Amino acid sequence: MKLHSVVDAVTLRIRERSAPTRGAYLARIANAGQAGRGADRMGCANVAHAFAGMPSNDKFKVVVERAPNIAIVNAYNDMLSAHVPLQHYPDLIKAEARLHGATAQVAGGVPAMCDGVTQGTPGMELSLFSRDVIAMATAVSLSHDMFDAALMLGVCDKIVPGLLIGALHFGHLPTVFVPAGPMGTGLPNKEKARVREQAAQGLVGREGLLDAELKSYHKIGRASCRERVSLNV
Repeated sequence: MKLHSVVDAVTLRIRERSAPTRGAYLARIANAGQAGRGADRMGCANVAHAFAGMPSNDKFKVVVERAPNIAIVNAYNDMLSAHVPLQHYPDLIKAEARLHGATAQVAGGVPAMCDGVTQGTPGMELSLFSRDVIAMATAVSLSHDMFDAALMLGVCDKIVPGLLIGALHFGHLPTVFVPAGPMGTGLPNKEKARVREQAAQGLVGREGLLDAELKSYHKIGRASCRERVSLNV
């Protein structure tokens, strides 16, 4: 399919303008990819610190057997329903990695806020800024330079871009994004909208509105995914 002429022209202009910085980035990533394992080239004290918290069997694997070591960057907290399951993912990932002869470490955690909670309050003004904090926290997590690949645990519109921006600073590492999945079906959207309209008209009080909202957002999982699915149906 041919691009629209305007889109094509803008794309070409961006490609030409970004050529120097893009080239420098690709060269840096290529060099990083050829540098070898951090555990083989870093100082012995660095390596000892990096793996001191590992179980003995994992430490033996990664140091002596030179097993792959996977970084886990986790955006878990209890404020985002979609992130609640991520509390247990690191242990599951570590156990699965062992089955395949690899090791895994939680490299770090990143902040993650929910627009659905902060909407209409001064807290919502931090939402866009949080993306940059997440990107920085992701880069800090991976800066230990002891990893052969990375898993980014998180979802939502500011968190995934933040994780991606941070991960791209270490673009030589194979990276996979791991969400926790959508919320189960609750109150249908049409019914939720009807109760909201009634509340706006003063026909339903706070108690009735809160009851409807609690039935809508009632389980762990990403609520907006559930809403998009129901709207498409």
